[in-house]
Amino acid sequence: MHRFLQIMAKILIIDDERAIRNVLKETLEFEGYEADCAEDGQQGVEKATNTAYDLIYTDIKMPGLDGLEVLERLAGTCPIVMISGHGDIETAVEAIKKGAFDFMEKPIDLNRLLVTTRNALDHKSMNEQIRTLKRKVESRNKMIGESAAITHVRAIIDKVAPTEARVLITGPNGTGKEVVARLLHEQSSRAGAPLVEVNCAAIPSELIESELFGHMKGSFTGAVKDRAGKFEQADGGTLFLDEIGDMSLAAQTKVLRALQENEITRVGSDKAVKVNVRVIAATNKNLEEEIAAGRFREDLFHRLNVIPIHVPPLDERKDDIPLLIDYFAEQICAEQGGRKKTFAKEAVKALQACSWPGNIRQLRNVVERLIILAGETITEEDVKLYA
Repeated sequence: MHRFLQIMAKILIIDDERAIRNVLKETLEFEGYEADCAEDGQQGVEKATNTAYDLIYTDIKMPGLDGLEVLERLAGTCPIVMISGHGDIETAVEAIKKGAFDFMEKPIDLNRLLVTTRNALDHKSMNEQIRTLKRKVESRNKMIGESAAITHVRAIIDKVAPTEARVLITGPNGTGKEVVARLLHEQSSRAGAPLVEVNCAAIPSELIESELFGHMKGSFTGAVKDRAGKFEQADGGTLFLDEIGDMSLAAQTKVLRALQENEITRVGSDKAVKVNVRVIAATNKNLEEEIAAGRFREDLFHRLNVIPIHVPPLDERKDDIPLLIDYFAEQICAEQGGRKKTFAKEAVKALQACSWPGNIRQLRNVVERLIILAGETITEEDVKLYA
């Protein structure tokens, strides 16, 4: 563990034997940890209630509040290690079942104490990272708003998600089309299988077929081994084709065949591979205009457009801006490790009065800019200055 993390870690030792408290405290402080002591369970619970500790060591047998009662009251706050005498082993094992991180037997092996401390703090750090990642993933899949327009979109998602129907999501850039796709997948029977996303606009036209359908070794320069494409990777799950209006006509033809026959052929192969995918597509283009211009296949459009979902631009749902501001402010301040800043009512009204060609993505950027550059309370003047 890095020395910096050791110094930052706060550890509480709860034991009615002063000699044990002193030995553990001195050992941990010598290693760079910050150690605090409590002489009984009641004092330990009071200290842990008022101070955030990274790790707690507690004796099992203590007068008054014993170690198991301490565990029950403090479980979930941080890792708790039980200190047991020879006759307390069964009790210590029971404590593990109730959520204790580990137990140590008296007399305490100081080397094991340090190993257990590192393991417990690593475990706490890993759990925090997992929770952070989970919050980030969940935040990506939230649809914020209560306006009539967004309520309508949410209602369609609820009806369509459990079905196998293909969906075509339309709307300008930055409106959250990818959020709709993720919600459709999460609420479907395929939620336990992969959701594979492909940004068709970001892949060069000469590589799009290889990306979607895979290739065989030697089929073109750079194909050094066989590779499964996105259709195969999404087998059993959902394939999200974002910006499908930018896909080449040649690739459109192969996608149409895959949808018609539920099979694909890798580049450089003549062997068909069966695939079971639900396709969700999205575009910021008017595909009917693209069809008229000869840039998009009409038969593919009808294959994809079983259920159309239009995500409205932010300028058509300005009633949602206060909720979005509050949501983004909380999210951004948490990411930056600071206290949540507040937006004055006049600042919110000023942001509602703005035009948002970049939609929700633009609004989030502006909220982040205001949080970084303005004071604790963001004012109308701050909006005029930085928005």
